[in-house]
Amino acid sequence: QVQLVESGGGLVQAGGSLRLSCAASASGRTFSPYAMAWFRQAPGNEREFVAAINWSGGNTLQTDSVKGRFTISRDNAKNTVYLQMNSLKPEDTAVYYCAAASKYGRTWSRLEYDYWGQGTQVTVSS
Repeated sequence: QVQLVESGGGLVQAGGSLRLSCAASASGRTFSPYAMAWFRQAPGNEREFVAAINWSGGNTLQTDSVKGRFTISRDNAKNTVYLQMNSLKPEDTAVYYCAAASKYGRTWSRLEYDYWGQGTQVTVSS
């Protein structure tokens, strides 16, 4: 079983920065997903893709609305994925979820992810 624990959310003013972390643990085996990603969900909206990273090669993918502002990275030794968020906007306000996919698939689709964290709230004030 894989557990994902997010941290780093909070309240920030527009234009500010936050860094989210997601620490993964896998009981009884080596943690080796195909990809990890961040999704977000604002009230009344569906959960949407933010960014993903291939665990072995480090290739990344981001949704257009965060390109140039958000950076996803990972530390394989620590089993941790990060989301550095700069130039935050009020429309970035949401609960941010970390997810892990165990096999190859469409990394932008939440349907491909097997494991999810509990989420961390990010609120950007104007």
